[in-house]
Amino acid sequence: MSTTACVVLAALAFAAGFVLARRRPALPEGGWKDEATFTTLHIAAMAAPSLRAGLTKESARRAVRHLRALLGTSALAITSTDAALAWDGACTDEVLTHARAALASGRPHVFAGEPHGAVVVPLTVEGTVVGALAAYDEELSAALVRTVTEVARWVSGQLELAELDSSRKRAMEAEMRALRAQISPHFVYNALTTIASFVRTDPDRARELILDFADFSRYALRKARDFTTLADELTCVDRYLLLERARFGDRLRFSVQVAPEVLPVPVPFLCLQPLVENAIKHGMRGHDGKGEVRVVVRDAGPEAHISVEDDGMGMEPERARQVLDDDPRNQGNGIGLANVDVRMRQIYGEAYGLVVETAVGAGTKVRLRVPKGRHSSL
Repeated sequence: MSTTACVVLAALAFAAGFVLARRRPALPEGGWKDEATFTTLHIAAMAAPSLRAGLTKESARRAVRHLRALLGTSALAITSTDAALAWDGACTDEVLTHARAALASGRPHVFAGEPHGAVVVPLTVEGTVVGALAAYDEELSAALVRTVTEVARWVSGQLELAELDSSRKRAMEAEMRALRAQISPHFVYNALTTIASFVRTDPDRARELILDFADFSRYALRKARDFTTLADELTCVDRYLLLERARFGDRLRFSVQVAPEVLPVPVPFLCLQPLVENAIKHGMRGHDGKGEVRVVVRDAGPEAHISVEDDGMGMEPERARQVLDDDPRNQGNGIGLANVDVRMRQIYGEAYGLVVETAVGAGTKVRLRVPKGRHSSL
């Protein structure tokens, strides 16, 4: 179990006992303990989604009343390092003064006062103080100090999870930027060279290829998104194939078969073009520099099934496993199969990695499955 999870459970268990003691008279055993635990967990569950958004005025405003209900105090305030973000109940004007003392020391502080005293506990994320939780009540006790401290630890745990979510999002955005940067420089060079060869001999063809190249580049280099539609991904593949066909001429044959009903299905951005690039790269090595690439997209009920196949020389199955196991960052000639495989597993789970079917002299088929109903917003 993770450290954060242990902190959450310990804090909530302690809070449940404290709230139980404050709010309930002694009753015969076996009646209300489970109810109190459920109530505590339920209140915490209502506060958690707001805290998972990070420490902001809006998240504090949404969470503070639930945290006050969790503690049962007369008032509660949440501060950042320099401002009171939100409060519930009649907090004193000294909330920032109280918070600054706790923030400066990094330790809980107790302040006597009339009619309410205060218990103020710092909130931390990865060891850095980011704010404070200030509870106000008529009666200050050691039990209240311990409970506010444990709830503050739980809040800090939620804020750390929010930071992890933010870090993961930034990492995914950086990965998408890197993904666009991995568009094969060899392809760009070859495409432009091919277009240049038609400028004098066939200007109209050169113009069409320039537009195809522009469409491909606009899609591949657009603002990063986690997902696109299968229709857009296939349009990108179509432009890519037209440019490669202009380069190889009749030596490259290709076909694309698509079930129309799967065109709106969301798919990870740039998940298909790398498979086609790989098929052309390996497919053209055999048969005297000739090759055929086949793309088939089928509707399979809750999933879309995609296969990209070439009739090239193929490879040993062990070599195919090495290709998928390779570090995606080591693939310098384009995005590569390993990159797509890693992203599919990260998004959908281990069962949705690429499947490579190949043998020496038998060509190569790469298959992937895309669940229709599990995706991020476009």
